[in-house]
Amino acid sequence: MAKSANQKMRLLYLMQYLNENTDEAHPATVADMISYLAGLDIHAERKTIYDDMETLRVFGLDILQVKSKSTGYYIGERQFQLPELKLLVDSVQSSKFITQKKTLSLISKIESLASRHDAKLLQRQVFVRNRVKSMNESVYYNVDEISAAITCDQQITFRYFEYTVKKERRFRKDGARYRVSPYALMWDDENYYMLAYDASVHALKHYRVDKMCEISVTEEARDGADLFEAVDMSAYSKKVFGMFTGKNERVQIKFKNHLAGVVLDRFGKEIFLSPVDSEHFTVYLDVVVSPQFYAWVFGFGTDAEVLSPVHVRDELKNRLSDTASLYR
Repeated sequence: MAKSANQKMRLLYLMQYLNENTDEAHPATVADMISYLAGLDIHAERKTIYDDMETLRVFGLDILQVKSKSTGYYIGERQFQLPELKLLVDSVQSSKFITQKKTLSLISKIESLASRHDAKLLQRQVFVRNRVKSMNESVYYNVDEISAAITCDQQITFRYFEYTVKKERRFRKDGARYRVSPYALMWDDENYYMLAYDASVHALKHYRVDKMCEISVTEEARDGADLFEAVDMSAYSKKVFGMFTGKNERVQIKFKNHLAGVVLDRFGKEIFLSPVDSEHFTVYLDVVVSPQFYAWVFGFGTDAEVLSPVHVRDELKNRLSDTASLYR
């Protein structure tokens, strides 16, 4: 019998078939595989399939055999197990910076890492349509451009915008391009931020990646490395609220005891909680004082009280008074 043009690709097609169609609950019989190959104009006999299964095992594919009325084969250990794929799907669909279109595309690619049977289980947990998602379709590629600049130690330029009430872009600095030295990408409050050095003000700043556009990697080397190296990145996101800039302060706050877990979740278990009485504790926190910090404290109502420094306490009192005036 003359060999078809696909005959040399038999092993590749078999590997693809097993990956896409089999798992522990859905083994494939030798007859199934012979029929599949025949549909591709590839002739195979039972002994050929047995030999191919052994060759794929030697190659490293975890092919397991199950014997019942008929012998079946399936892929056992995969590069990603189903719980891991579910975790990836959850992460993608809950990420606000990834647009709905890109979310569906990424989830489709994640599904391809499982058998088609397990892929159906992943599809059942895809609830993207009504989630808050970025309106900037290019954000996915912005991350790639920024990462490339960091790796190559180069500055970038870009334009930065915000949305108007008409959902239209309004560029900051009248549309002029920003020039910065990018150093890190950070995740905070479900958004992606870039931490970069701005030479014009000799300071580190952060920018929402989904509010950046027209990113261009320059030929100029980054500067501000000494300032970035002095930053403890593990502590940075703990003390900066909502990525709002402000002055670094050491504040003392009194909390009700039931908020101990909230404080530890935010600032880590290394901080010291000092008991005040049977119902309260105090803690010293290094934070960036900003509108978002005050909002965080307000959120606890009478269960949290800033004790020091005095000017932070007074500013919080003024903001509370200003807010209350709106409802008089």
